[in-house]
Amino acid sequence: MKRRRFITVLGGAAAWPLAGYAQQSEQVRRVGVLMDRPENDPIARASVAALGKALADLGWVEGKNIRIDYRFAASDPTLFKTYAEELVGLSPDAILASSTPGLAAVREQTRTIPIVFVNVSDPLDQGFVQSLARPGGNITGFTDSDAPVLEKWLQLLKDVVPSITRVGVIFNPGNPALDLYNRAIEAAAPSLGMMVTLAPVHDDAGIEEAVAAQAREPNGALIALPSAFNAAHGDAMIAAATRHRLPLMSGSAITRAGGLMTYWMDVVALYAQAAPYIDRILNGASAADLSVQQPTRYKLIINLKTAKAIGLTVPPAMLDLADEVIE
Repeated sequence: MKRRRFITVLGGAAAWPLAGYAQQSEQVRRVGVLMDRPENDPIARASVAALGKALADLGWVEGKNIRIDYRFAASDPTLFKTYAEELVGLSPDAILASSTPGLAAVREQTRTIPIVFVNVSDPLDQGFVQSLARPGGNITGFTDSDAPVLEKWLQLLKDVVPSITRVGVIFNPGNPALDLYNRAIEAAAPSLGMMVTLAPVHDDAGIEEAVAAQAREPNGALIALPSAFNAAHGDAMIAAATRHRLPLMSGSAITRAGGLMTYWMDVVALYAQAAPYIDRILNGASAADLSVQQPTRYKLIINLKTAKAIGLTVPPAMLDLADEVIE
């Protein structure tokens, strides 16, 4: 009896490590995500949800075989740097970086961990990749637009308000990608009979001052360049533009909240589109061989409620062209 009991216990002890190995055999991979928006931002929440769902559809389930570490920089240069360093320090298998400042901060910390970016404009001109078809290095991803789209913004403003001759461009100078947009706008303006004023801002007070300055003369309009900073200060821009009765062309979030119009891609969708690239990298693909993807479709959204509030009549032809009209 004693001998038989000894064998049973020994057999159980031998079996336990094997069972433990079986439970741990599916390796948990780690992905860092550096967001450019605040954690409580609606677009940030929707983007996180879209990314999580798209990864789950590919078999990557949080808590089972993947761990995702999020950091929300809220367009703060100091936080971009701090969080990039934190994420790289976790030694993830891949990092998803949002916006030009986010990508720049992560690249400064690593040239080996694969990086997939979203919401970055013209990564080739900015030196993040060697080419769009074969990026080289450890970076690839999904652009949010190219500079010529901003030329279209001027034309759309002119189509809605033909009398416009002056446009003030509101932007935060901490984002180097916006220089590309500014150059495109300045180059296109003369052919449309417009004069452009660049208005770098750092806070709500600067926004109010820039909008007031644009309103001092007639036939003015505003462009708020798409960026996390402008989205975070969208309420101030909307309030000032409405008070001064100026048409405001902006990104989707500001337009839905009270701007006049946007012509832009679906920011949230980029996060879902990035999931297959993360999946391929986790399965052994090299970022160097994954081509940079550019948007193929933009949506024209017109806020008719805002148009009425600032005394504008939007031409019916423009309403017919719109993908969405907010009433």
